[in-house]
Amino acid sequence: MSPFTTNLSRRNVLRGLGVSMALPFMESMTSRPLLGASALPAPPKRMAFIFVPNGVNLADWTPQQTGYGFDLPSILQPLAQVQDDLLVISGLTHDKGRANGDGPGDHARSASVFLTGAQPRKTDGANIRSGVSVDQAAAQAAGHLTRLRSLELGCEPGRSAGNCDSGYSCAYSSSISWGSSSTPNGKETNPKLVFERLFSNGKQQETDKNKLRREALKKSILDFVSDDAKRLQASLGRNDQRKLDEYLTGVREIERRLDHASNDPAPIVDLDYPVPEGTPKDYGEHIRLMCDMMVLGFQTDTTRIATCMFANAGSNRSYQNLDIPNGHHALSHHRGDDEKLTKISKINQFHVAQLAYLLKKMKATPDGHGNLLDNSMVCYGSGLSDGDRHNNENLPVLLAGHGGGTITPGRHLRIPTETPMCNLFMSMLDRFGTPIDYIGDSTGRLSGLDI
Repeated sequence: MSPFTTNLSRRNVLRGLGVSMALPFMESMTSRPLLGASALPAPPKRMAFIFVPNGVNLADWTPQQTGYGFDLPSILQPLAQVQDDLLVISGLTHDKGRANGDGPGDHARSASVFLTGAQPRKTDGANIRSGVSVDQAAAQAAGHLTRLRSLELGCEPGRSAGNCDSGYSCAYSSSISWGSSSTPNGKETNPKLVFERLFSNGKQQETDKNKLRREALKKSILDFVSDDAKRLQASLGRNDQRKLDEYLTGVREIERRLDHASNDPAPIVDLDYPVPEGTPKDYGEHIRLMCDMMVLGFQTDTTRIATCMFANAGSNRSYQNLDIPNGHHALSHHRGDDEKLTKISKINQFHVAQLAYLLKKMKATPDGHGNLLDNSMVCYGSGLSDGDRHNNENLPVLLAGHGGGTITPGRHLRIPTETPMCNLFMSMLDRFGTPIDYIGDSTGRLSGLDI
């Protein structure tokens, strides 16, 4: 007889009409020695990448001290509760985001190079070319382990054709995930459709049909898996019953918010970036719902890889919620004007506050002996440093999470300028268990992520 018994598989799901709900990690999924205490298997590692446009106000972003115990500057203040889970990395560069003879188009390059480290071909035609992005390098190696290889999200729609920046295709400005050098991955901007994708069951035609039936019956997804859930609850221990109840309650709350968002009137936005029908009127709520989708995908092991663009490259969205009627891109050309720089810092801080929401939610989600953030790597940043100068050195980059114990956060890490950002990606891929020989313009691994 084996010295271990397994009660419940991570692959177990709750099933109902067109619905397949993966389960969160629970004690019943562990292998227990027959003679003693439980032995928890190591949870999988997860990896997420978040892009923000137009650079930042570096003076209000960069900590003065290095190492432990650094003071959070104003833009990073929303991260105070997760500072010990955070690496601030100063000095990384994306050389291939520079013109290198190709002339203007810095915003389009900043997005296309963000996860590829590859010089995009300057074209607004069909012959676009960049490089395979780090998320897809991981997905190609490990995507078969989950139902969804990866999840590509965004909060502004984009176009795959046309000229969006000085002769660069719109595909460059609205994509950070590239499956091949000529294939950007489209992102989903409607959180309700992401939710349906996470919990769908069967072929797309069947999924659409069952979705219409559910909506006609005005029932929650949870109503269709309730019988399975009740049977499962009866077989679980007290701790797992509580965990399952908390998980299902969280899913129902997200459903409620999605339903509320879909009933909102269409918001008034910049004409360049119309928000699709069904997305929330409130931009912050839109971002937070997308963060919820990432957490659900990771928590249920539906996917281990995600990307999210809080906004497209060169976004000129206004921030009325911050009493900033000016467009973001227009403000980024500040020419040293103090009033504009103050507004940029407020926008930067708003974005960081949404990141803080994601990280705190991950930290509150149990996973193995720890939490979801313990077993994840979340890379956040922009492909430009200062939006006025359009420079690509000393990029604003944060790396959150412990990477399953392979990263020592809680520090400000200052590295030599001109160090390729792709060296960070190489180190992340190593920790994710999908090492490769190179990506983009990498020259090696980034040292100092762990002590």
